[in-house]
Amino acid sequence: MDSSAAHRKAQPRRRTATKSTSSWCCSFKSPPKSPETLSFSSKTPIPNYPSKKKHHHLPSENSLSKSLNSFPSSPQSSKSGLSIVGRIDPRRILSPGRVSPIDSDPTAELPDPDPAKLSNVGIDEVGDLAQEPSSDVAQDEERENEGSECEDEGLFDVRLSLKGKNGGGCLVLELNSKVLGDNSSIFASLIADCRKDSRSSGGGGARLCRIEVPEVENLAVFRETIELMFEDNVTKRLIKVGAYRAIDILEVSASIKFNRGVFSCLKYLEAVPWTEEEEEKLRRLFTKFKFNDATSSEIFCRLNLHDSNCPQQNLASQLVRSITSCSNAKARNELKTMVKGLLSKSSVYEKDLVDITKEDLYSVSQSCISSLVTLFQEATPGTISPEQAHKKTDKSLIELVSWQVDNLNWLLEILLDRHMAEDFVDMWAHQKELLKMHTSATPMVRYELSRVSAVLFVAMGTRKLQCRAESRFGLLNSWFEPMLLDFGWLQRCRKGLDVRELEEAMGQALLTLPLKQQYALFMEWFRWFSKHGTECPNLSKAFQIWWRRSFLRGSETHAIESR
Repeated sequence: MDSSAAHRKAQPRRRTATKSTSSWCCSFKSPPKSPETLSFSSKTPIPNYPSKKKHHHLPSENSLSKSLNSFPSSPQSSKSGLSIVGRIDPRRILSPGRVSPIDSDPTAELPDPDPAKLSNVGIDEVGDLAQEPSSDVAQDEERENEGSECEDEGLFDVRLSLKGKNGGGCLVLELNSKVLGDNSSIFASLIADCRKDSRSSGGGGARLCRIEVPEVENLAVFRETIELMFEDNVTKRLIKVGAYRAIDILEVSASIKFNRGVFSCLKYLEAVPWTEEEEEKLRRLFTKFKFNDATSSEIFCRLNLHDSNCPQQNLASQLVRSITSCSNAKARNELKTMVKGLLSKSSVYEKDLVDITKEDLYSVSQSCISSLVTLFQEATPGTISPEQAHKKTDKSLIELVSWQVDNLNWLLEILLDRHMAEDFVDMWAHQKELLKMHTSATPMVRYELSRVSAVLFVAMGTRKLQCRAESRFGLLNSWFEPMLLDFGWLQRCRKGLDVRELEEAMGQALLTLPLKQQYALFMEWFRWFSKHGTECPNLSKAFQIWWRRSFLRGSETHAIESR
């Protein structure tokens, strides 16, 4: 033995056991070869040593590979003292009493660990880990000293080997069997089987019990879950890692039946808000595991919409009716945008339970039309008594009419988005009472009705609304002349209406009718336009198309037939 080895042997032992962290045995030194540890590669042959120890795997029926589906790209990072392990070189064998991330590249150097982090898992003092032993003899003596120290302390009597899924690396932890068994019934059973096999084989109950967990989805999450077994305050640790990571830990805890970890995760997750991604992860997790706890019931109530005590039926209809009767203009505009997005066919939200039916929308639409009829009766002289006429001023009457028209146009947009607006065309075309009062009402009130007609004309002219020829003619026959009369007011009070788009759409809608019906409507427009000019919509482009179709191409067809 040279002087360097003698000096090393004389040095005092550096590792000391503490009350809460002494159950970890952890080292980042390059491990020597050991016949007691099996290779992690199935292709590497295992030498037939006389005293080879038996590895205990998790039972196939309790395999963790199918249940540990934690996302490897979790945004939360572990802050424990152990580093995430990379791949293990199949030519290297991990030594006992160590957690050693070994790079597959034999020339790569291990980074120096942070002593402050290592102290979190039971190491109070770290020496020069990068320094290599001066000789093989010194390395053997140091290994013997460390092995005897672990045996004397009686702390690290379980070696837990974690193998990543699809060659995702390996991690070896040496732990205290009492802490591991007290926190997990699965590990307690495996430790008992290990010791029973050791006694039956004449080993006298060997202290070191080997357990292997294959196909681990995320080694970092599994390691962090094991660390929580040695924590007095699990919730405090969960607060640091966040909800996303806590869901991963909950999944591992449930897989290994770590009940204290499951309870702490459920208690923490129930008390914090979730993102949509976290909520979806919890939803999938609750379909895989059943948690018998009051806290899990509260989480389930937040996830599940099938609660019989919560009335979900006709919820969308109630929201729509509430918006149409809302009295605050700013709040109503905000709510209209929000609810329309929720009910939209392109919405990302599930609408199975809060969907609205066609009957509900038409019922609310009919209610708005009935309100318009009542308001126009108040605006038309001689239809109501003088006492009723003095109840509302002209300004409030105009606002109320505009309010109901906005409601109708909003409902019509929802119907168009859901391809349910065909019946609305017939319903609006047969409003004989409104048409009768339209000519006698003041222009600033009556033009509001043409705003509804404008939305329908634009929808038909831009191919967003397809309906029968009878419905198209009924709408144009009823509301085309009122539109010519109100167009000047629509130009001055657009309220979001694109006048140029309306003119183009009106012309295209007229061209969808039979030629005889087009003749009557186009000639009516020609008289209005020659008399009122820009106060009338400009349908010149559509008129020219109708002229060519009716006369020029008609004469060519007649000439061909005469031949």
